[in-house]
Amino acid sequence: MYVLTRAEGHTVGNHTYHHPDMSSISDKETFAKEMNDVAALYQQITGEEMTAFYRPPQGKYSTENLKMAQEMGYTTFFWSLAYVDWYQDKQPTHEEAYDKLLSRIHPGAIVLLHSTSQTNGEIMDELLTKWEEMGYTFKPLSDLVEQ
Repeated sequence: MYVLTRAEGHTVGNHTYHHPDMSSISDKETFAKEMNDVAALYQQITGEEMTAFYRPPQGKYSTENLKMAQEMGYTTFFWSLAYVDWYQDKQPTHEEAYDKLLSRIHPGAIVLLHSTSQTNGEIMDELLTKWEEMGYTFKPLSDLVEQ
């Protein structure tokens, strides 16, 4: 298993332990367990605390969930550009992936790409280079949070 760390320049946030539909969770105890279990495991493995950023699995949430996350000290983020890239046995072609991502980029985009996608890995350098040529820059999510 490979785990991303801050020392390598990564920001690792919370995406829950079991990846449930969080909009169906309404009690604080169950919500907190999903968040705390993955944070504890990350700290156990890396010796680091996870960044207090949260992305609800599948983008499913309720207003109660957002409030619970905030009460736990998390800043919640959602993506604004994504495509179906997570099925390992149904990967898009290079052209399909590149065209979808290139045509959907927009100022302020938060791009969701799954690391399980072989295609994403293969097109990443070309895609990021093209976006830079189009005038886009890349910044960490922490730049969006008021300090």
